[in-house]
Amino acid sequence: MFSKVEKYPALTLALIAVSFLIFGYSTSLPKITDFIIFCIFVIGFDLLYGHMGQLSFGHMLYLGAGAYGCGMFAYHVYPDPFLSLLVGVLVGAGLAAILGLVVVKTSHAAFALLNLALNEVGAYLVLSPLHTWTGGEDGLSLFFKSYGFINFSDRTFRFYFCLAALLLVVLLVVRLVRSPYGILLKSIKENETRVKFLGYNTYMYKYVTFIISGAIVGFSGALTSLNLAYCNTSLMAPSRNVEVIFAALMGGAGSVLGAVVGGTAFMTISNYLASYIVRWEMFLGVALLAFAFWFRKGIWGYARKL
Repeated sequence: MFSKVEKYPALTLALIAVSFLIFGYSTSLPKITDFIIFCIFVIGFDLLYGHMGQLSFGHMLYLGAGAYGCGMFAYHVYPDPFLSLLVGVLVGAGLAAILGLVVVKTSHAAFALLNLALNEVGAYLVLSPLHTWTGGEDGLSLFFKSYGFINFSDRTFRFYFCLAALLLVVLLVVRLVRSPYGILLKSIKENETRVKFLGYNTYMYKYVTFIISGAIVGFSGALTSLNLAYCNTSLMAPSRNVEVIFAALMGGAGSVLGAVVGGTAFMTISNYLASYIVRWEMFLGVALLAFAFWFRKGIWGYARKL
């Protein structure tokens, strides 16, 4: 039954929309909006990890870049929400384009650790040398202009806007991974050497994918600034990279719906388990081990077999 959902993009979008609408109105809209934004982050990360086979330990750098790009434009230049959002996406994509020139030439452990090192450098720059622009530890409190019903101070509008953004990202990524380009990405993941022998420039494919991933993650960062009307150094904290890795593993790497399921599951556990159990991280660690060693297909990977 669930396997049919992935075959039809319209069914995929409908399932996601209905699930979040039910979830949103049965709990808290601001909290579910956070869930939605995190799912966009996981989709961007999984484009690299699940579809191209490259694990990054530093993707919080691009989320933070998008958040600060959006926030700094609104704070220092002009508080238009859409221009700020566009700037956030461009900053995330631009940073990925610059760093990707070097990062994409590496692979496996070197790729993961180089991204982590760059994330550490980025977090330091935001905290100290650039504190005049970024607000340092205090961050930036933001205000965005409203245009009639387009009001980001309204939590209901933010919820629907972010849900529409998630559906758009899902549609675009589904189209991408099902295209000849996406098929080639999976081929690179399986055997890059063979793809090179066929005459393809694998470096360019990986580089472009890295930029697309940075743009999507930057988009999620910009949405975070819009949603919270605030951005600070926690949005670029290297220690938080484990969250998106866990979410991708939990949902099922290499699947757009898996990224959404994993993102939602992780946020649900981390938000609600913490309310009842003091050492909730221990249970999260045990769950991570279980998914890494015994349930590698993730929640969605097993659900679509039903």
